Amino acid sequence: MATATDTDRTPNRAADRILSAARDLFYRLGIRAVGVDEIVTHAGATKPSLYRSFGSKDDLTERYLKEVEARFWSFFDAAVAAHQGDPRSQILSFLSGLSQRAASRGYRGCGLTNAAVEYPEEGHPARRIPVASKKELRRRLRAMAAEIGAASPDALGDGLLLLIEGTYASVHMFGTEGPARSLVENARRLIQAHLAR
Repeated sequence: MATATDTDRTPNRAADRILSAARDLFYRLGIRAVGVDEIVTHAGATKPSLYRSFGSKDDLTERYLKEVEARFWSFFDAAVAAHQGDPRSQILSFLSGLSQRAASRGYRGCGLTNAAVEYPEEGHPARRIPVASKKELRRRLRAMAAEIGAASPDALGDGLLLLIEGTYASVHMFGTEGPARSLVENARRLIQAHLAR
């Protein structure tokens, strides 16, 4: 006989499997390319479980992107925490980690950037979440560039953001052997150029 505790756990396990399947499929294949049927099949779950747990594919997409965003900020914040008071080292540490991730098998760039490209419609969670996150990253990079002492901190912050987004895009075309391998060196040179003015 199932206890109340067993019954309560079953939907959560289904929800976890569904989210895990969506995480894998959305990242590898793209959000629009993956249907609800494929997600539940991959998860070993049912459509009613998905709708009970998430309400809709859009809600599941939003949950996935919030996880992607949280993971991104954990990488960024870890680099900042490791080099307190040294924004130049914070940036280079983050970029070093990004360069290493970009060289790993199965890396398909940033899930947030990928979603924003897939969803040009304003207001859709698959665009709204990435755009808000990227705006915050731009703000932080510009602030860090000012702390470094750049003559034009907005231009340096934007240049660093372009290097980051270029890294995400380049892995789709060049894989692990692409220009992402020189990300840190290019960032060093860009920072130095802005300090030398």
